[in-house]
Amino acid sequence: MKPRIAVLGCGYWGSNHIRTLKALGALHAVSDANRARAEGFASEQDCLAIEPDKLFERTDVDAIVMALPPQFHADTAVRAVESGKDVLVEKPIALTVADAERSVQAARANGRVFMVGHVLRFHPAFETLKALIDNGELGEVRYIHSHRLGLGKFHTENDALWDLAPHDLSMILAITGTEPIEVRGEGAALLDNLSDFAHLHMRFPNGLRGHLFASRLNPYRERRLTVVGTKAMAVFDDVEPWERKLAVYRHAVWQDSGQWAFTANEPSYVAVGEGMPLTRELAHFMQCIETRAEPRTDGEEAIRVLRILTAGTVTHSGSPD
Repeated sequence: MKPRIAVLGCGYWGSNHIRTLKALGALHAVSDANRARAEGFASEQDCLAIEPDKLFERTDVDAIVMALPPQFHADTAVRAVESGKDVLVEKPIALTVADAERSVQAARANGRVFMVGHVLRFHPAFETLKALIDNGELGEVRYIHSHRLGLGKFHTENDALWDLAPHDLSMILAITGTEPIEVRGEGAALLDNLSDFAHLHMRFPNGLRGHLFASRLNPYRERRLTVVGTKAMAVFDDVEPWERKLAVYRHAVWQDSGQWAFTANEPSYVAVGEGMPLTRELAHFMQCIETRAEPRTDGEEAIRVLRILTAGTVTHSGSPD
């Protein structure tokens, strides 16, 4: 029997979880502080609407997907796992490393599955990119940079870095297999005292370097992860159509008689099987509930992401920069 899952938080991203879980046959209930909103989704999706405070005591709910403002994630997750529920918490897992660690420790102590919504780890293009790297197609990875730019969304509690960067950091950590030993952040606040533009510069133990640029105040959308290796370079561009989402550039650079020379080749596009990352993520969550396996994007990984965010956060006081 499929796990009976409730979605707590029926906002923009919560509504995507609701519809996807319904399609997967696992949506049992919805819950939101706004009772009318929850009842609207319950009617639309033919499931239960349960008051948030009553959700945790329900014996007919096996797991909870939490899509709340991040300042509420930690306390709610702890309450859920202590009530015997498996949990998928949307990113960011919390606003402090201490809260994230508290959530993960509570899940471990209560034997609960604890997963974090780093959804791009389940994107077929990223999975294919990761396989190319693991198979040595790019050679030794020397540099990774990601750009996640667009207009919005605007939050009162977390800035562009905390809102946009967790996805990219999760992918970068999966590629490097280790945490950076040095993190330096830069930020600019235009609207209020939270960074609308954010840069992270990272140095890893093996000499690999990384750079991340996130903006919520940009006139165009960019969703691009670039990996530079000694044999080739690869670009995962999620704005492109499926047949062009993953490109490999087999450029060559060498020295000839003391001078640098290079050849610039046209990209080759790698075939990627189509599939919605959120569907694949939630199917993985359901499988972990059923098998009690450790999720690909577990709480420990989320803590590592939070450490980088914390180290790279720039605080602003007074008027915007």
